Amino acid sequence: MYLTNLSIINFKNIREAELSFSPGINCFFGKNGEGKTNLLDAIYYLSFCKSHSNPVDSQNITHDADFFVLQAHYKEKEVQEEIYCGMKRKQKKTFKRNKKEYERLSEHIGRIPLVLISPSDEELIREGSDERRRFMDMVISQYDHAYMDALMSYNKTLQQRNALLKNEAFKDESLWAMYEEMMTADAEVIFQKRAAFITDFTPVFESFYQNISGGKECIELNYSSHLSEGNLTTKLFNSRQRDEILGYTTVGIHKDDLIMELDGHPIKRVGSQGQNKSYLIALKLAQFDFLKKAGKSTPILLLDDLFDKLDATRVERIINLVAGKEFGQIFITDTNRENSDHLLQRTGEDYRIFEVEDGQIETMES
Repeated sequence: MYLTNLSIINFKNIREAELSFSPGINCFFGKNGEGKTNLLDAIYYLSFCKSHSNPVDSQNITHDADFFVLQAHYKEKEVQEEIYCGMKRKQKKTFKRNKKEYERLSEHIGRIPLVLISPSDEELIREGSDERRRFMDMVISQYDHAYMDALMSYNKTLQQRNALLKNEAFKDESLWAMYEEMMTADAEVIFQKRAAFITDFTPVFESFYQNISGGKECIELNYSSHLSEGNLTTKLFNSRQRDEILGYTTVGIHKDDLIMELDGHPIKRVGSQGQNKSYLIALKLAQFDFLKKAGKSTPILLLDDLFDKLDATRVERIINLVAGKEFGQIFITDTNRENSDHLLQRTGEDYRIFEVEDGQIETMES
């Protein structure tokens, strides 16, 4: 599947744009703050029904406008799809596929598979386990709706148990037991699916990293969960007293984590900027590969600020990787056209170049 054209009105600093794209590589050049990332975010929005950088929908409307509209056409083989999103201030957003409005936005997620590699991915290494769990959840949810349902059910029951922990006046043993049994049932489904995902995902991730780094470093990715240490119902029962003191649930799959290591040490502690970025890019390229094999469509790949913090050798290896036949349509942003012009020409693949300045996007000659 690839994006053939995109219409944008009043999305962030892009007041109006009508763009047609190459089914191969599309490069957007411009200084920082001109709107390159906003353009990628518009494409991201049409896949995930939300912005990657700002979860408050109304704040994605151009500051002095009353609405925004995103409209795009996609093509897979000979089949065309039209996706529309519109939102007015103080109203709910509208999402349509081929002019028919979705009853639930969750019906759309996964229909247009997409992988974004951006500077904010550094949070996967730098921040706590929440970001890494969200990464697993996002990947698995794109192809497994049963996983999404179990996750939503677990989170709802988790909120109910947390509310019970704070209610000193009401301590019904049957209610404790019901919540904890419900959490355990959903947690088992989530744990099994996460464990299977990591088992299949890790070898692909390691292969991509070795390709990018030239085999200079050894990396690992391991899944850590309370459920690998015994029955969750028992753990929840045993933790009640401590949880009541703290006011929240301390055990469960909402505490799962991905352990990221470089040469046997936490990459957060020992990795250079280039090694960290290589690790994250390999992680996202493995996500791409996984989604492609799990679904029916080749995902769209967005590479935001690809060249920052990487040496020329690693950049060239990445460009050669993504220009291969196993990848489909690619969108790249950079601050300097000279960085990638010669690399793109050497790939021999079809590409299109755009210049972005103050929210205005102009197609340039290749």
